[in-house]
Amino acid sequence: MTTETPDQTLLLTVEDGIARITINRPEARNAFTFEMYEKLAEACETANADSSVRALIITGAGDRAFSAGTDISLFRAFQKPEDAIGYESFMERVLSAIETCRVPTIAAIAGACTGGGGAIAACCDLRIGTVNAKFGIPIARTLGNCLSVANLARLSALIGVARVKHMILTARLIEADEALAIGLLNEVVPDRVALDARATELAAEIASFAPLTLRATKEGLRRVLAAKRQADDQDLILMCYMSEDFREGMAAFLAKRKPDWSGR
Repeated sequence: MTTETPDQTLLLTVEDGIARITINRPEARNAFTFEMYEKLAEACETANADSSVRALIITGAGDRAFSAGTDISLFRAFQKPEDAIGYESFMERVLSAIETCRVPTIAAIAGACTGGGGAIAACCDLRIGTVNAKFGIPIARTLGNCLSVANLARLSALIGVARVKHMILTARLIEADEALAIGLLNEVVPDRVALDARATELAAEIASFAPLTLRATKEGLRRVLAAKRQADDQDLILMCYMSEDFREGMAAFLAKRKPDWSGR
């Protein structure tokens, strides 16, 4: 089975019990449009509803980027508080579709995995990367927005609060060897070819195990994490997304210049 967006920017295939979602916009570093996010959620739900599927792989086309997250040009339409709150609610629905998938999910990562791409990878159960994989949420250097409490909780559950603070406050990108050492990656492979082969091999191995045991483990851990991320964050989201700095960050990013932050 193969399904795709009308413009083929997101692909879903199912073969031998393994579903594979490919983010297929390599010319834009696999940055997401809102339609692509919607199709990602739908693809997860489609795979989830297919009883033949025993494992799901999410990957990006090419070897330059897993995904750079949301296409920055989309933020230019944000004018009022409802835009910011609505965006974060939309993103939480998309990410929850990955988290609540009944089968184990594997993020196969080549190149940059940043912003929303990092959030998608953090929602997966396992992460495999190539030696050129890089992770980061460099929003303090680029856009001047913020992560939701739910996404901070996801990252903290993976690598701990101290490392999340260091990654975001310094706007640094984490190389593959460090990502492996701190548990952000489970495995590192040499290149794109090895990545695809290992992701398929691992998915096939997992698919041979007791599905209810895997499902119960995933759902139990999801509930543990969900109980820790109930804090209200709308004031923080609005403080950033409605700020002059966010406007400046967008303008600077699109103009490929350094932003001039004002703190307003």
